[in-house]
Amino acid sequence: MESGCEGVARLKISITSYRTDLSDKDLRQLSQLGVDCIDFGDGSAFPGVQEEGYPDLDALLRLKRRIRSYGMDINRVTLPDLSAAYMRNEPDAERELENAVMALKVFGEAGIPIARQRFAADTHPELLVQYRAVHRGGMVARGEMVAGAADAQALLEAYWRHWERFCEAYRRLVPAAEDAGVRLGIHPSDVPLPGTLFGGLGYRRVIDAFPSPSVGYVYCVGTRAEEGGSALVLDEIRQLGRRGRIFLVHFRNVRGSLPTAKAFEEALLDDGDLNMFKVLLELRRVGFDGCLNPDHVPILEGVDFPTRPGWPNTCIHWTYGNIGYAYSIGYIKALLFAMTEYGV
Repeated sequence: MESGCEGVARLKISITSYRTDLSDKDLRQLSQLGVDCIDFGDGSAFPGVQEEGYPDLDALLRLKRRIRSYGMDINRVTLPDLSAAYMRNEPDAERELENAVMALKVFGEAGIPIARQRFAADTHPELLVQYRAVHRGGMVARGEMVAGAADAQALLEAYWRHWERFCEAYRRLVPAAEDAGVRLGIHPSDVPLPGTLFGGLGYRRVIDAFPSPSVGYVYCVGTRAEEGGSALVLDEIRQLGRRGRIFLVHFRNVRGSLPTAKAFEEALLDDGDLNMFKVLLELRRVGFDGCLNPDHVPILEGVDFPTRPGWPNTCIHWTYGNIGYAYSIGYIKALLFAMTEYGV
C-alpha cells in the first residue's frame, strides 16, 4: 500500500479543500506556494458518493494521480457524514454507517493515510452567537460568543446519548480502519462548549474507549485554544503526541477563549494569543511528523468569494487567490526554516 504523505520525517504543509474538482490553476498555485498535501473536508464531494453512498475507487485514483502530477499528495479525506438521523438512531440510518465503512475500504485501497468521520450533533450552536470580527486593517474573522445559560442536566443526558451512538459507529469503523491501513482522526467539537461530544473531556475519551493505534486526532490548535488557551494546547500536545495519537494538526491561532472572555475570534497566525513557534517546538519534541494545515484563515482585502455554508463571516477553505492562505503558508515555512536552521 502506498503511504501518501504518511511517515515522512519532515513536517509538511497541507491545505483543506471542500471540492475534489480543483482546477489546474488551483493546483499550480498550491504547488508554487510549496504545499505538500491536500486534505479533503467534504465526504460527499468524492465521485460516487452521491450515487452509491461511498467513493468510486477508479475516480479516486485518477484524482490522486492528478494531484501527484503537481508534486503533491492526498493526506486526509473525510468519510460520508453520520447525520442527525443516525445520532437519533432513526430507522434506516444504519445505512449511513455501512457507507462510511465502505468508504474506509476504498480509501485504504487507494493508499490514503488518514480519514475523518464527522458526526452530527457534536456542537451546540444554539448556545452561541456568531459575529463578524474585524482585525487589523479591516481584516474579517469569525467570532463567536456564548449566548446564555443552558440546562446542564439536559446537555448531560444528550451527551451520553450521542456518545453511545459515536461508540456504536467506531465499533464498526475502527476494525475497518485497521484492515484498510487507514488512521481515523477525530476533530474536536468546534465550539467546545460544556456537553459537546468532542469537547475537552469527550475528546480525551475517544482513545480511552478505542485504544487502537489506528485511532487518534486531527488536533485543531485553534479549537483547543478556544477551550483553554495556550497552556491547554501545549499540555495536550505533550499528552497526546507522546502517545503517537496526533495524526494531523490544524495550525491556527485565536484571540480570547471561552473561560476568559466567553467568546473567541479567529486570527492570522501572528495575530492571536498563541505563540505558534512554541506550539511548533512542542510538536517537534513529541515526534510529530505529519502535516500542518493553516485552517480557518481570516479574509484579507482583495478576496471575495463564497464561504462554506454555516460559516457566514469567514473563509475556511482554499480558493485560488486567497491571500490569507498564501500568507499563512509562508509564515509556517518561515517557522519550519527557523526551527531547522537554528536547531531550537
